[in-house]
Amino acid sequence: MIALILAYSKTNDLVKNLDPIGFGMAIIGMLVVFISLILLYGVFKGIAKYFKYAAAKKTREQLEEQSEEEMSVELSAAIAAALNQYFSEIHDEESMVLTIKKVSKNYSPWSSKIYSLRNYPK
Repeated sequence: MIALILAYSKTNDLVKNLDPIGFGMAIIGMLVVFISLILLYGVFKGIAKYFKYAAAKKTREQLEEQSEEEMSVELSAAIAAALNQYFSEIHDEESMVLTIKKVSKNYSPWSSKIYSLRNYPK
């Protein structure tokens, strides 16, 4: 332990003698950071290209499989029948009968105070 402390103090004195201001340490620190950032950029760019290529390859294979399979006549008929049923249910048929009932009070909204103010107690 004591040897480690002595070695550290000798290294510290050597660095102080070679670089008293600390400019060299700052440059080395910045170089380490920028080189690691450049390496990380390259790694992430490579991973992105790989996944993009893999997705394109998978999509291409799926399209080839779909083009090889032809749609059967039964499947086409089932799709047509389902679409016909869906579009026919959108509009319901009306009975075309119009009924008009006469209301005893012409004006009676729920918040109107006209009827409640004129009721006298009996």
